[in-house]
Amino acid sequence: MIEIHFIVNPISGHGKSPLTKSFLEPYFVKNVHHLTVKHSAYKKHAAALTKDSITENAAIIVACGGDGTINEVASCLVGTDIPMGIIPMGSGNGLASNLQIPKNIRKALAIIKNKKSIKIDVGQINNRYFFSNMGIGFDASVIKHYESSQKRTLYGYLNACLTSFRDMGRNRNLEVRINDMNQLVNPFIILISNSNEMGYHVSLTPKASLQDGLLDVLIVSRINRLKMLWFGILILLRKVYWLPEAKSFQTKELYLSKSNGDYFESQIDGELFEITDKNLNISILEKSLEILVP
Repeated sequence: MIEIHFIVNPISGHGKSPLTKSFLEPYFVKNVHHLTVKHSAYKKHAAALTKDSITENAAIIVACGGDGTINEVASCLVGTDIPMGIIPMGSGNGLASNLQIPKNIRKALAIIKNKKSIKIDVGQINNRYFFSNMGIGFDASVIKHYESSQKRTLYGYLNACLTSFRDMGRNRNLEVRINDMNQLVNPFIILISNSNEMGYHVSLTPKASLQDGLLDVLIVSRINRLKMLWFGILILLRKVYWLPEAKSFQTKELYLSKSNGDYFESQIDGELFEITDKNLNISILEKSLEILVP
């Protein structure tokens, strides 16, 4: 019997998850697959459930939710030989979209049943993992406003973007040093990507790949409100590099250090985090997560 465990976030997306054992069983073969369904109840619960599933000898563990749920499940599977499946049920679904995993549940379940897998790279920030991207500045501000709005829709995301544009125009006190570069004061955004999508098909690093062994870095120094609006248009056009203040490069490792403030306000795979470490060592772990794909 193939043990398949589903880790379900019941409040992902619009909070109407149909994933129960009775719902899932008709999509699998009765005498071949044995299904276990677990529902998370709070933040980090999905990680705890995944660890339990590992000790219970699950052959496949499926993350059912948005990028935050996927991060919790995948973080437990890095470096193991247990493949992860994805049922995208969140609002953005950046990683699933990059991997061409459909939101249609029947089609996503067929991918899990077929068991075709690839190995993808994983980003690491000190002792944390990320699979799509992590960022400081504008994108972290967007996530903060998005989470506080409680509107998990494209409209809610766009509204969070507009609020962040207003906030980023105010005086901010952040000094960051990147590797051996000159010190940046109040950078507008620092984005480190492993995947080429951030959710809602938005991309600031369209050339990023999950399998090239490199991180794609975008740095935009502080800009005025007019250029912020132009930046927003360039995001839609996927031409961010047209902005003179935008610098991009690829690397296997990146060091960030701040000289002031209590923490880095950051987003990691679309979830807001306050990282209290003064220094961040960001690196790539090549092909260290096995994942089921079409």
